[in-house]
Amino acid sequence: MSPATTPTGEGPPNAPGVPARLRHLVQAPRVDISIKLASRKQVFTTLDKIEGVASVTATADTYFDDVEIEFVGTARTFLERLTTAAAASGRSEAFHQFLKLTQPGLEDHYPEANILKAGQTYDFPFVFGVPQQLLPRICQHKVQSPSVRDAHLQLPPTFGDKDFTDHPGELNDMAPDMASVRYGVFAKVSKVKSTDEGASRVSLASRAKKLRISPAVDEEPPLDAGGKDSEYVMRKEKMMRKGMLKGKLGTLVMEASQPPSLRMKPNSNHDSESRTTTMATVMLRFDPADENAQPPRLNCMNSKLKVVTFFASSARQSFPTKNASSLDLSQGIHTEQLQLSSRCMANVEWTKHKADKSADTPSRRDSATSFSGGFADINTPQPSEQYKGKAYYTARLLVPITLPNHKAFVPTFHSCLVSRQYALKLDLSISGTGGIAPSLDLKLPIQISQAGRQDNHSPERPAGAPPAISPEEEAAESESIYDFFEPRAVGPPAFSASASASSPSSPSSPAASPSQEGQHDPRSQSGSRTPPEQRRTRSRVPVAGGRGDEADEAPPGYSVLPPGAQRMMRGDRSVEVAAH
Repeated sequence: MSPATTPTGEGPPNAPGVPARLRHLVQAPRVDISIKLASRKQVFTTLDKIEGVASVTATADTYFDDVEIEFVGTARTFLERLTTAAAASGRSEAFHQFLKLTQPGLEDHYPEANILKAGQTYDFPFVFGVPQQLLPRICQHKVQSPSVRDAHLQLPPTFGDKDFTDHPGELNDMAPDMASVRYGVFAKVSKVKSTDEGASRVSLASRAKKLRISPAVDEEPPLDAGGKDSEYVMRKEKMMRKGMLKGKLGTLVMEASQPPSLRMKPNSNHDSESRTTTMATVMLRFDPADENAQPPRLNCMNSKLKVVTFFASSARQSFPTKNASSLDLSQGIHTEQLQLSSRCMANVEWTKHKADKSADTPSRRDSATSFSGGFADINTPQPSEQYKGKAYYTARLLVPITLPNHKAFVPTFHSCLVSRQYALKLDLSISGTGGIAPSLDLKLPIQISQAGRQDNHSPERPAGAPPAISPEEEAAESESIYDFFEPRAVGPPAFSASASASSPSSPSSPAASPSQEGQHDPRSQSGSRTPPEQRRTRSRVPVAGGRGDEADEAPPGYSVLPPGAQRMMRGDRSVEVAAH
């Protein structure tokens, strides 16, 4: 072998003996992109600032046309259809890009002649804000109600991203493989390439930085859980017996309303000391079969949280339900159940009430409105169907609900393709006699909401911005509130200013005496409010007829005009004004 010959695979590709064309084929120019965030937050929420730098480095001098940095949010679902018909079987997928924010002004950071010098790093800064909601054009499909549209325009949380949940130390968000919501910052360097078919854009390099987004979610009004087809059970009655093959003891009624939402903090899934709790109130009523019957002895209250994920391969027109998902091949459902707590209720005190004669024929009410918002009738559930107007007993159970720390929870949300709901199951066991241990169970809707960061300022009032209204304007506005409630004199409008000025008794005359104003103005009878004649500025202005008379001073933005100008009615006085 000649010493000038280098075997294939030995020696560097840029050796002097390797032709330039061969070196180019062996080691093509490469562009590397790295994305670094300025914040160390593990979770970003509504109005958080996502700020960082995308660094671009090329191994050789490289020409480019564009550098793009975008904040993108996407949802992806798929369903496996297993049917007897071959045409209907298979996988159906759906993809939805619901968010795309582009960083402007990157051209200011381009190098000279748009050429990336070999080995030199170029930094392109970016800053995005997590929006409060999506644009209306994101959800343009048909919906059954405006509330569905509003829900679809809310920002969904990061959901089902295995890059987060499978990482050591990360918690499982109980999302199925068939549904995911992902966010990330994407950087791309591209150039325009001319071909015979025309110009096309070619990507030189791209990089993505995934983000965990958990937006602030307010508590929604309670769900309408009534109706025969409802998935929830807000009230249940059970006949209690004295023992096996023995007589009736009475009827036990168990009912509850939707508890307040479980309100999480932005970093609650990453803070082992943070506990998200709420309180469920359960009302019991016992209608005894006879006067000597006593309420049954309670045993334990078991609470469970049901986690329900709905996903679809086409945009949904309504809120998902279990019944609808079972009938629609384009929708799927995934459920998990978590044990929360088991509490002894043996020491609960019963309260005896006198006979309610008005309830001999009880009027049944819908279970969704059993508590009417938690006010007047919360301590007295409706009588059972067997109630005959005798004395009855009631009891009130408080059940603390705490989210476990070994799972990651996302707020309740509904998007075009994916939804997450929660339900609370309460199972009350009764200490029976004769080997009988009956139980009653309820299934209540419950929401998980999330608070925003306290250091995020409202977009309507940025930090350091001047007040929306000055103190002088606020004082003038408070005075106008009193004017709004001032009694008005109703009468035909004056046809000329001279007639109005010559008639002191006219309702539209501005020359009314203070004593007459005080008789019609309730504010003049109280010393805590300033009389109208002291609050308003009076001025001498010429009116029709060439005589001077008192009139209200024109408000800001208006001026008093000579005779013949347009007349503006203000309260019970007429003023000649015109807009600038």
